[in-house]
Amino acid sequence: MPLDVIVLVLFGALLHATWNAIVKAGTDKSLDAALISAGGAAVALPFLAALPLPLPAAWPFIGASAILQFAYFQLVAAAYRAGDIGLVYPLMRGVAPMIVAATSALILGETLSAGSLAGIMTICAGIMTLAFEARKGGRRAIVLALSNAVVIAAYTFVDGVGARRSGNAISYTLWMSLLPPVLLFTWAISRRGAVAVLAHVKLNWWRGILGGGGSIASYGIALWAMTKAPVATVAALRETSILFALAISVLVLKERSSIWRYLAGAIIAAGVLVLKLA
Repeated sequence: MPLDVIVLVLFGALLHATWNAIVKAGTDKSLDAALISAGGAAVALPFLAALPLPLPAAWPFIGASAILQFAYFQLVAAAYRAGDIGLVYPLMRGVAPMIVAATSALILGETLSAGSLAGIMTICAGIMTLAFEARKGGRRAIVLALSNAVVIAAYTFVDGVGARRSGNAISYTLWMSLLPPVLLFTWAISRRGAVAVLAHVKLNWWRGILGGGGSIASYGIALWAMTKAPVATVAALRETSILFALAISVLVLKERSSIWRYLAGAIIAAGVLVLKLA
């Protein structure tokens, strides 16, 4: 895998960890997730006029991705309410690339080298090691996390193919970001009422702009990388976001660490090295 692709995907992983930390620190995870999605759309809008439209072949993928992204944000919020992030996040982010790696040959016809497969499995093992440090969370949290891993794998395939057929991965990313917040806020208003939703938006709009900008940039980088390297390899490398999430949890949120976190970090770093050498 080229070094420039690795560096950019790792930067995208940092952005991904940052917006997840914003959601986790919020008081209302469902509405904060919707705000992150809306913030991404707001950041995308000014750039649309300067970019070409995605090619017609990409539009069905944009529609399918919007529905999957809606499900993803809903499950993120539900999983964080049900269980400890030390259990939920590793399962969501660790199982998804394993699903992609296991099925990419069948779905995309991409054959991974032995070195790439070893790197992917090493990264996934490191991420899932973090589940051993979880302090709370039961069957519901595990079911939600594993369900979201399937959703993540599904939109990874959809967007990986869609970006390649769009003619411009950045344009695809920006157009893809517009519909999910409409679905999320429509759902939130139907459940809670417009007054409650607007009150939360008024107080927390900055979370949406900061987190949304990081979210859209992170995913745009990943989709661009998928046009340069196998989807399964990029998907696994992107999940190194957990390393940055660990650093944020210790240095910013002042959470207690454990030996499992440091062991996981070492395993993930080894997996990244394997991918570079593959």
